[in-house]
Amino acid sequence: MDLYPLYNSLRIAGISTIIVLIVGIAAAWFVVRLPRIIKGILDCIFTLPLVLPPTVVGYLLLLLFGPKRPIGEWFLNVFGLRLTMNWWSAVFATTVIIFPLLYRTARGAFEAFDMTYAQAGQTLGLSNSYIFFRIVLPTCKTGVIAGTVLAFARALGEYGATTMIAGYTPGRTATISTTVYQLWRTDNSGLAIKWVLINIAISATVLLAINIIEGKQRSAVKKENR
Repeated sequence: MDLYPLYNSLRIAGISTIIVLIVGIAAAWFVVRLPRIIKGILDCIFTLPLVLPPTVVGYLLLLLFGPKRPIGEWFLNVFGLRLTMNWWSAVFATTVIIFPLLYRTARGAFEAFDMTYAQAGQTLGLSNSYIFFRIVLPTCKTGVIAGTVLAFARALGEYGATTMIAGYTPGRTATISTTVYQLWRTDNSGLAIKWVLINIAISATVLLAINIIEGKQRSAVKKENR
């Protein structure tokens, strides 16, 4: 049994999660402090990939990064680098797909944060970066961690956009999801079921981790209210 699809899926999901962890937290903290109208507009834009069909997201990415499109053609001509049909092309797709999950979770955590703590830090002369990294993030870490785990799980199972921009090549771009589909097409149900069980096991572990994190958060809230 070739384990490359598992390795590739974990690699793509890991890289995508790291990217959205940084960008998603920054975007959530930026948006949560904006006026209501601007916040609503940006929130709609950042959340849009969550409601769009993955194939539509993949198609839009092809319009940007395809070899005959401006960005893709420039990279191909200048660097000799093709932005589609590589394993790391799937990182573009999964990053866009999972971004709203972490963004909305982080935004919710930041909205629940008591800003008087930040204001108190400012009166003491603390810098904004110190307040964010030493006060805000530690306070909101449970929600951010839960969003990170959820985003990783979603990236691990992404199929539609990944297929559009990275395709399926055994040993090069194959992921668990694309492998299951190809095995089904070739009537290899036995191996397909094995990959399905692997995916279920990983997903169940991730969901268990989320439940544990949320349980700890509820316990902490109960202790604070006593």
